[in-house]
Amino acid sequence: MDHEISVQAGAGTVQARPGDLGRRVAARRRELGLTRDELAVRSGAAPAYVEYVEDRAATPGAGVLLRIADALETTVGELTGATVTLPPGRGGAVRGAELYELVEAECRELLSTHGVGRVAVFTPDGPSVVPVNYLFGEDGISFRTAWGTVAATADGALVAFEVDRIDEAFSQGWSVLVVGRGRAVADREAVRRLEARAHSRPWAGGSREIWLTITPERITGRRVVNPDGTPWTPAGD
Repeated sequence: MDHEISVQAGAGTVQARPGDLGRRVAARRRELGLTRDELAVRSGAAPAYVEYVEDRAATPGAGVLLRIADALETTVGELTGATVTLPPGRGGAVRGAELYELVEAECRELLSTHGVGRVAVFTPDGPSVVPVNYLFGEDGISFRTAWGTVAATADGALVAFEVDRIDEAFSQGWSVLVVGRGRAVADREAVRRLEARAHSRPWAGGSREIWLTITPERITGRRVVNPDGTPWTPAGD
């Protein structure tokens, strides 16, 4: 049986496989654009230990894990998988938080980070929203799907696409909304270019033989900013 570690996160004790912990540490580090040496400096750990945590079955003590989480601007629960089955945004808001409208250039920059977004379409059964792995480029937002799926109804239709990020550790976040018309990509050379640029296979697995592209007609976005970093706690809590 694989060795497991137990950490206190949120409401209870969380069991996490060390390998899963290492993958989450590495993924968050890359998301922030940090090298292993930079993470080591931030967390006060030796570079060799950061490598050990990411690549081996490491079992960091609670103090080390807290420092690594802080250095990665996240929480122990996120790194250990304690929140993987929970919807985002359960953390407390902050006093004085403000909502800013993003200009289109900022929205495009956030979209270009790629990842998982949500396509909203109208179907014969009513409106529906489905998550997709996507790419963002000059032509617009592109994603793979299969004929007969909900996402495939975007072909030839006016649809909405939304992507967001919530940082519960710092009570910050942003969201970008794109409205545009979807179309199936028929040109083989265009499909080849999309395949070459794809960062990952669709998370849902299975056969995804077609590419669709949403050409933006309107791009808007908002960002929640925490001015002072002081968590807000309701009276009496």
